[in-house]
Amino acid sequence: MHLGKPDYRVTSSPKAHRNFKLALKTALYFAALLWLILIIDTVMDLGLARYGLRPRHLDGLIGIFTAPLLHSGAEHLFSNTLPLLVSVTMVLYLYPRSAMRIIPVIWLGSGLLAWVIGRESLHFGASGFVYGLLAYVFISGILRLDMRSVAVSVMVWFLYGSMVWGVLPIRPNMSWELHLGGAILGVAMAIIFRRWDVTPVKRYSWEDDDSIPEWFPQKEPPLHRSSREVSDAQDPTEILPPPDKPGNRDAE
Repeated sequence: MHLGKPDYRVTSSPKAHRNFKLALKTALYFAALLWLILIIDTVMDLGLARYGLRPRHLDGLIGIFTAPLLHSGAEHLFSNTLPLLVSVTMVLYLYPRSAMRIIPVIWLGSGLLAWVIGRESLHFGASGFVYGLLAYVFISGILRLDMRSVAVSVMVWFLYGSMVWGVLPIRPNMSWELHLGGAILGVAMAIIFRRWDVTPVKRYSWEDDDSIPEWFPQKEPPLHRSSREVSDAQDPTEILPPPDKPGNRDAE
């Protein structure tokens, strides 16, 4: 397996630095919005949780749009904030073209799948959206096989690999349906958009040179001999004239 080395002229350019700052700033603004919604809901006692996702109820379809914005409390939102910052920043920075398509698909699709397969309960929280983005980043790095994407995949697995248990119904108060829906869509989007946002790989001049260097030992071609030389080589004896008899000699 060969891992391509990203071209530093692209990954370390001023444009790349600006793109990273913009991605991080966008993630921070979104996290701040979620905290603002929670604070307003708590202070004013609005009870916004009622706008969460209610599976197989028509009035619960609104949760497909609103569920990622709502949380049960500070502890719930706090557990989602850091992975949300990491996932949104990585998707916007590493895969900016595909991000404009996968973000709305994962946002809406995870809620729609949970609406179909979910339990009779109220589901809300940004964790389904986070699961989808992290799954996308992880699978994309495996499929693209460039050093930067693979390094990010390893980091995601190291930090959040244990979240894989969140797609199983092992905790009664956890919406594993949202997690599962987000993870499925993240993997599917990574496969569909695997040829998008390909990182330019550094190539060296010798990689495109097909000539054989002078120092490389070459096999000498076999010598071609004529058929006469071959027959002579097969019968090395010489044909000598017969010896003269004494009676046939001329008298001196």
